[in-house]
Amino acid sequence: MKAVIKTGGKQYYVEEGSIIYVEKLEGNAGDKVTFDEVLMLGNNMGNPTIKGATVEGVIVKHGKGSKIKIFKYKPNTTSTRKKQGHRQPYTKVEIKKIG
Repeated sequence: MKAVIKTGGKQYYVEEGSIIYVEKLEGNAGDKVTFDEVLMLGNNMGNPTIKGATVEGVIVKHGKGSKIKIFKYKPNTTSTRKKQGHRQPYTKVEIKKIG
């Protein structure tokens, strides 16, 4: 069975056994996670969500994404050069049950 879930402000297309990378969730590796905001289940569309539908998964690990470099610059001045970096935290989740 296939579903579309919403978590962390993004939508994910999932199936049983699929692995997704979502915005960081609370919990440790091995903990169960339940997603209640199911937007689509099989061929049924929600308005905006399907009531009573849930998707269950297990946290595999937590981590950080690849580094993104940010450089802000204004020409003709020497004091407006700024270099930053960012690594977005994520949680790797394996989908176990859709229902």
